[in-house]
Amino acid sequence: MAKQNARSHRTREALLTQARALVERQGLSALTMASVAEPAGVTRRAVYLHFATRTELITALYEYVNETDEQVASLKAVWQAPDAAMALDEWAHHLARCHTPLIPFGREVQRVRGTDPDAEHYWNLVMRQWRGSCRRLAEWLATEMRLAAPWTVPTAADMLWALMSFDVLEALVVDRRWSHKRLARRLSALLQSTFVTPPAPIKKAARKARQRP
Repeated sequence: MAKQNARSHRTREALLTQARALVERQGLSALTMASVAEPAGVTRRAVYLHFATRTELITALYEYVNETDEQVASLKAVWQAPDAAMALDEWAHHLARCHTPLIPFGREVQRVRGTDPDAEHYWNLVMRQWRGSCRRLAEWLATEMRLAAPWTVPTAADMLWALMSFDVLEALVVDRRWSHKRLARRLSALLQSTFVTPPAPIKKAARKARQRP
């Protein structure tokens, strides 16, 4: 039973690996059950044993792309940061490190989502995850009283989400040839200066507290 499960896991991994490579090379329209079966060395029937529909295959592909060991570790560094400002810095590094490699794949999904229902389904999954993470960061800043004026949690979350755009990242990394390290540093500086207010000096805060009636 253990050998059978291991073999099934390897087949699933091979199918998802081939699916991602196919999308990046030929586009999402080329992704069919048959097109991933042959490169993975299995029959089309075997693909259906793992994914009942093309939509299910694309959903699994979304999870596969976003749940690599590197992605998980990178996001863990964000959510385990000691405070919201440090989390924002880790977020900038996460986008530079793990988000930019997704540009070719994301661009293809973005291109066809208006005519491909499966691509639209995938895109909506991605956007929900992006907005959820950005909202979490904005709420963290607000909870610690570090969210700079005039930002509110909804507007800060919206802007953080917009800055994840593949348009922005591609313009800097591809068109302007920024290294990932440079992107991380500059993006961190932008986020810190835009969304984070400096903590009130302890002495001044204490003096103000004593002056209150």
